[in-house]
Amino acid sequence: MKDTLKIGKYEFESRLIVGSGKYKDFQTTKEATIASGSNLITVAVRRVNITNKNEENLTDYFKGTNVTLLPNSAGCAKAEEAIALFRMVREAAGLELIKLEIIGDSAKTLYPDIIETLKACEVLAKDGFTIMSYTNDDPITAKRLEDAGSAAVMPLAAPIGSGLGIQNRYNIMFIKEAIKVPVIVDAGIGCASDAAIAMEIGADGVLTNSALAYAKEPVLMAEAMKHAVIAGRKSYLSGRMAKKPFASASSPSEGIIEFKKG
Repeated sequence: MKDTLKIGKYEFESRLIVGSGKYKDFQTTKEATIASGSNLITVAVRRVNITNKNEENLTDYFKGTNVTLLPNSAGCAKAEEAIALFRMVREAAGLELIKLEIIGDSAKTLYPDIIETLKACEVLAKDGFTIMSYTNDDPITAKRLEDAGSAAVMPLAAPIGSGLGIQNRYNIMFIKEAIKVPVIVDAGIGCASDAAIAMEIGADGVLTNSALAYAKEPVLMAEAMKHAVIAGRKSYLSGRMAKKPFASASSPSEGIIEFKKG
């Protein structure tokens, strides 16, 4: 059965999205991305060159692959900055699928500024962008982002780069119930089991960067993430058994052979 991730008019075979930051070089970035099976790699346009052809360019490493660049607005603190950035990216590179990320606290938590994110989302949606919005793990905010034009909502599992895993899985489940667009768990994934849990509780996809780039073996971790997302998705679709507060024998009680003394 074909089970693709659909975001607006775009469709992807893999439900794993990876980041491009924090690797030692572009070659390792490419190798880990290919091993992950991901079709999408996020690029912080303010930090990674994808428009200047006269300098080393990340896009050169992914020519001839099925990996699509997903520009994000990391480094932007205001709606106006993100709007201007994405308009420039579309003009320079023709990219319209974007990750909207506006950070309100850059000193400690890297939590998103929801008010600025909503403002930017409304404008960019009218501009025709397909928007994936980074947000906190709040179902009310997620619904407002959907109403503002987000094609996908990306709640954090834990603070960016923390590797703490999902700190409140119920909030992710509440978000999934509250909106119709895809829910992509973003930020805080530390290892493959974190990704599997995210998928098992109903997330439509997972984004991870630090867990790969900071692993002792990034390519091997990327491959582990690939299988974790697939396994978690299949586990969710199959429907887990109900939890019980008591034991339940796996063998039937009918037809038990009784042994009598003598």
